[in-house]
Amino acid sequence: MHDYDAEFATPDQVRAAAEAFRTDYARVKAEIARAVVGHGPVVDGVLTCLFTGGHALLEGVPGIGKTLLVRTLAQALHLDFRRVQFTPDLMPADITGTTVVHEAEVEGRVRREFRFQPGPIFAQIVLADEINRATPKTQSALLESMQERSVTVGGTTHPLPSPFFVMATQNPIEQEGTYPLPEAQLDRFFFKLLVGYSPRAELAEILDRTTTGRTVEVAQVLDAGAIERYQQLVRRVAIADHVRDYAVRLVLATHPKDGRYGGGQFATPMVNEFVRVGASPRAAQALELGAKCRALLDNRAAASVEDVRETALPALRHRVILNFEGEAEGVTTDTIVENITATLPIEAD
Repeated sequence: MHDYDAEFATPDQVRAAAEAFRTDYARVKAEIARAVVGHGPVVDGVLTCLFTGGHALLEGVPGIGKTLLVRTLAQALHLDFRRVQFTPDLMPADITGTTVVHEAEVEGRVRREFRFQPGPIFAQIVLADEINRATPKTQSALLESMQERSVTVGGTTHPLPSPFFVMATQNPIEQEGTYPLPEAQLDRFFFKLLVGYSPRAELAEILDRTTTGRTVEVAQVLDAGAIERYQQLVRRVAIADHVRDYAVRLVLATHPKDGRYGGGQFATPMVNEFVRVGASPRAAQALELGAKCRALLDNRAAASVEDVRETALPALRHRVILNFEGEAEGVTTDTIVENITATLPIEAD
């Protein structure tokens, strides 16, 4: 195992690694921009997930570049990439792999033995396209791998390659023939990123790139070793106690007052009225790591409250569950999170 403590032992080593990180981050982003027009915040969110060791869920209507973004990122990284198109008839073994009978001739005799045939999950970047079209059983096979970083088949556990990064897409419009991800499985995604429509100028640029015979070559920028190194570097960014406490209170503010589970200490009136279940401790981890990544990119030695605030929407929007009143009133989880960040004091009482 690589000794990152020795590699980041001195301030000079950390500064050099941080400068290399910012340079390589910009290079990856520039390569993505060669193929993907616009969507800057979404690209930043995906790269933040990559460099913090999390997974990304991209939601948007068809045809706006979600799959292109993921494929382009895979091209810019020297990593093994697999795509899985989720459909209702997809089985768990189609993702994880299965045990097959292998025949070999040894000394004139045919010997048969069971061998594990890995599925597409055994890649460093996995695109789960239209994940909400598969049945819950198949979704669980993928999401278990995301959490455990391993697959168990026939009683044998097989570790997944490192780094391991899942990007899933889903269409929020079509509901027929879809299976929405349960809350516990959504929680395994580091960020949920909303991919919107392209504005006028960007749409014109898309047409210029795609209808005039132009071809785009995306260069490979980073390999697995560099990505793992930067993931460790992000975790070494400092965070003051009051900034961490702000992230903690931000998560607790999503918890409505409930007689069974408590909560409500930091909840706003909107949370108490419209939220059924708040965010889990994974949300606090996403807030802190996302804030650290932002600080590192901004050439700062420590994460700030503003970094946490900027991370709040993608980290919390899929972890806040509305109640019936919230659904009936048309309230969105983004509205809830924005209400919390606008009213939560920076300093604790």
